[in-house]
Amino acid sequence: MFESIWTEITGFFTPDRFRTLIVILIVIVVGIAVIKILNTLTSRVTRRYLSQQYKMLVRKGIRYTGAVILLFIVLHLLGVKITALLGAAGIVGIAIGFAAQTSMSNLISGLFMISEKPFEIGDVIKVSGTVGVVQSIDLLSVKITTFDNQYIRIPNEKLLGSELTNVTRFPIRRMDVNLTVAYKTDINQLKSVLAEIAAANSYCLDEPAPLIVFKNFGDSALEFLLGLWFYKTDYLNLKNSIMQEIKERFDREGIEIPFPHLSLYSGSATEPMPIRIVNDAPSASGRPVSRKAPSSHRDRAGSKRPDSR
Repeated sequence: MFESIWTEITGFFTPDRFRTLIVILIVIVVGIAVIKILNTLTSRVTRRYLSQQYKMLVRKGIRYTGAVILLFIVLHLLGVKITALLGAAGIVGIAIGFAAQTSMSNLISGLFMISEKPFEIGDVIKVSGTVGVVQSIDLLSVKITTFDNQYIRIPNEKLLGSELTNVTRFPIRRMDVNLTVAYKTDINQLKSVLAEIAAANSYCLDEPAPLIVFKNFGDSALEFLLGLWFYKTDYLNLKNSIMQEIKERFDREGIEIPFPHLSLYSGSATEPMPIRIVNDAPSASGRPVSRKAPSSHRDRAGSKRPDSR
């Protein structure tokens, strides 16, 4: 049995076929080396002229083109007729094109994205509530990494049809801090304190100047907006430091940050609310014992008597 298998193997690997196999291995090794060398040279030449996005596309183009050429050379060495193979590939390509309309849509969307260039590798983008750092821009999809280290693939068709926010497009950004203070607060003192806090923070830029806006009279507080300009790389440092500094300074200055509250009045705003005190122990009839709290204003006109039930 083993002798027959060995005879078939030795009969298959004739000297001509063995030489062809050696040539194919040499072609594959040399071809892979040439592709890597071309990628390295291209990266060095285009380092100053192209963005990371275009450099990645050029490297992938060289890699895929080199792989296709290498495949055709190997097939030619094996004696495969390339023309017949291309004809069959055309027919198969048409069938695949009909079956993969979504992929074609993503491919076309990817070409539009590359020409429009709304973001680059390393930018922080927000798409449909998903925020992350762009890791790769391909013809079919964009890969991002979220801040909690999740890897997300977004199809280009979805990117092209959705609202996209490039958070780090410009070198400086503005952080908006919404503040609420009690109605008794001195507004001029508050503005002076906020300006001093912004001036003392090393991550806050002096130009453009910080923005202090009296936004609205809220239900339970006065509403203000503090806008701080900063370099995009200092976001977390500014966020952590400015919040702590505002809280500590407000405590020293006696500026109250109120919580939502509601005041209830019965009749006139100057009259006290009637109070009913209910004992925990039930009476003989099974109902709680009710006592009326003494109040000198209970019987004034305009006040409501509590329910005796």
